[in-house]
Parts: sequence; structure tokens; C-alpha cells
Amino acid sequence: MNNRIIVIDDDPDYLEIIKGKLGRIGFKNVRTESDPHSAVSVFENGVDFDLALIDMTMPGMDGIEVLEAIKRTSPGTECIMVTAVNEARVAVECLNRGAYDYLVKPVDADALRLSINRTLERKRLLDIVTLEKSRCAPVLQHAGAFRAIVTRAANLLKVLKEAELHAASRVPVLITGESGTGKELLARAIHAASPRAEFSFTAVNMASVSGNLFEAEFFGHTRGAFTGAAEGRKGYLEHTHGGTLFLDEIGNLPLELQGKLLRFLQDGDYFKLGSSHRKKADVRIVAASNEDLERMMARKLFRKDLYFRIRGGWLQLPPLRERPGDIALLVRFFMKRYRPSSLQAEIDDEAMCLLLEYDYPGNIRELKSIIQSAANLAMDGPIVSDCLPALLKRPKARNRCSDPDSVVSLVQMEKAHILKVYERMGQNKSRTSRVLGIGLNTLRRKLKSYGVT
Repeated sequence: MNNRIIVIDDDPDYLEIIKGKLGRIGFKNVRTESDPHSAVSVFENGVDFDLALIDMTMPGMDGIEVLEAIKRTSPGTECIMVTAVNEARVAVECLNRGAYDYLVKPVDADALRLSINRTLERKRLLDIVTLEKSRCAPVLQHAGAFRAIVTRAANLLKVLKEAELHAASRVPVLITGESGTGKELLARAIHAASPRAEFSFTAVNMASVSGNLFEAEFFGHTRGAFTGAAEGRKGYLEHTHGGTLFLDEIGNLPLELQGKLLRFLQDGDYFKLGSSHRKKADVRIVAASNEDLERMMARKLFRKDLYFRIRGGWLQLPPLRERPGDIALLVRFFMKRYRPSSLQAEIDDEAMCLLLEYDYPGNIRELKSIIQSAANLAMDGPIVSDCLPALLKRPKARNRCSDPDSVVSLVQMEKAHILKVYERMGQNKSRTSRVLGIGLNTLRRKLKSYGVT
């Protein structure tokens, strides 16, 4: 696991023991400090940790003093106190000073794992709350895992950061959003940013899972389990053991099959068809739907118990029309994919204006298809408006884009786009600047030049 942990204890032998235990339960990113003053200096110098394990009794500076110093400089670091003396008074004092848990030496591996997992889960939830309140653009620690998702939109960047926080945990995740918003891309990013990244990622379209073969496909079957089964096979669960199972369009799973899936999710046990031997699968579930599952529950089309089982974390992907500042970015991205060798200006101003003004009911998938088709039609020349679908040139779009017989300058196009986003954001300058990915003062100067105060 990638969580950053620091262990502070004046006994070097004990530090090695704890580091070994942490490694065996999956925590590899561990730093040890035998001098409490040096440990505090590490935090004061800006080094960040998710968790600190702090010994209570150390020379020169006791555990309570170290705890208070850490909480002053790095309030987001969760702390667990470790002591040889089991006293309720001391435990209460530690909790009152900001520690989350209190362990008594000798600490066995199971107690250590449970305490750390509870503490990191608390940190994850607090980080999500902080993220929702923050106005600053979040920074991804695993940017490489999310590189396939092209965006500068503040609303989507927050979703990506929340996804990264969920990735470090074991909780199931539910991704919702309109068709074409990139739900599978986000599921793959969660897997890549998680401790399960080295294991399999299996994507299953639940709409294609047939009722008769559900158990055979999910749980697998033994040789001769049913007519025509000359060989046994692994199911999705066995194949994905240790990894992530992505259940796409889970709202399309028939009601009678939802109970079978729920039984596995409750305890992780299942039986292969044709076998009485109980098997276990350690898989992380990420589900996705473009349906309103709460409305489906109200209509008795989706089980409530399954819904709350898969919704450990909930991520709502915004449609492309709510991140208009990303349209030009995505156009360039797809242009590079479909015309990688072209060195000339690839798209003229009028065509770009039409692309910026369209609402994309099919979201990113539709934009990708439009650019791919336009690149083919343009052959070796730049993409012009005639290369685009007719639906982009309807009167509503043409009126916004200006007279097609005139030359549309980049300045005019920028002005039209900024004013459009400004209106969509309810004339809120802060929100507009975040969506456009420009500074607030820059936006104010541009609006002033357009005669908008």
C-alpha cells in the first residue's frame, strides 16, 4: 500500500520489529525515527505523512509533545499512540490531544492492521470533506494513473482527487454519469492508483450477462458441470482475484440476478458450478451506471441492499456541457491521436467555434467520433466547417458562432466562448475562472475589455 507512515520510538530494535510487521501487512512506504526532535523537524520541513505511530515514553520529548507538534504543523496526519502502560487516563488524554487510537505494547500484527485501517479510513473521509470545501485546484499524487482523463475543469479535477482517495481503500465505488462521460476510464484510473494495480482489471458489461449463464460466468464451473462443458473454466471472480472487477451499467442487471451478486458481496464466498467446495475471492468492486438507481429502487427495479453495498464511495462524473473549458483541450487531444503526423494548422476558427458551441448529448464519446470523422474527411488539409456533421451547423449554433461568410478571428472566438461560459455559470466570476482554467484577475480584465463589469 502507498500510504506514507512514520514510526517514532527511541528503541531502534522496536522500530525494526514494527517496520517488519507493517511490511508483512502490506505497508511498504515506512520511515522510522528514533529521535523525537528529529521526527518533529521532518514535519516542520514540510515532509507529509498519512499516519504517525508515536511511542509515549521517549527521552527529551514525550509522545504527547510529539503529537501536539505534529498536529500543529501537519493537522492532516492521523496519529496512533503506542505505550507499554495500559492506563485509561493516559489513553483519554491522547485522544483529547488529537490522536485517533491508542495501542499497548507488545502490539500484534492483527491489532496493528485493524487500528491502521480504521485510522486511514477516517483520514480518507476527512480528506473528502476537506476537498468538497476547498476552492483550490486539487493535486493528484498518482497523476500517471489518471493521464487518460483529459481535463482542466475544476469540477472534474475534484472528482478525480476524490477517486484517488477512494483508490487507497478497500471500499466499493459507484460511478454515475451520462453515457459517454468516461466511467470506465475512471474505473481503470482507480485501479491503477490502488494497491491492486499489479493484479487484473476485469470489465463486465452487466447488460450482456445472460440469466442462464450468470453463475457460470461470474463463479466459473467445473468440468462436466452442465451439458457441453467438456472443460472447467475460471469465472470473473477467480480470474480477477486480488484485482478490480468493474461492473458497467449495473442498473441493467435483472432483479433476480442482483440477489446472487449481493450474496457474494456480503462475505466474498462463492461456489463454482458443479462443486461443493467453498471458494473466496478478494476483489475490489467498482460499479457504474447511467441510470438513476434511486429512482429504480423506488420502482422496485433495483435492490436497496445491493445499492448500499456497492455505494461505499460515490463519484458523479459531470457531462461535457458542464465543463466547456475542456472542449478545445479534448479537440486538440483527439486531433493528435487521429492526425499524429500533421504539422500544419489542423482546424480553422469557424470549425472550432462550432465545436465549442455544441452541447454534446453523447459527451466525450460523441466529440471523439466527430473529430475522427472530420479528420478523415479533411484528408491532408485542415478541418473546416464542411467536415463537421450537419447537426453542429443548425441555426442555434450558427447564430452563436457568427456569420459563416466572415473570417472568425481567434480573439472573437475566445470572447464568444468566455461570455458563454460566464452566462452558464450564472455570471459568477470565481466559478467561470475555474471552469475556464484561467486566473480570476485575467478573467476580470477580459470581461472589462468586453464591456462587462
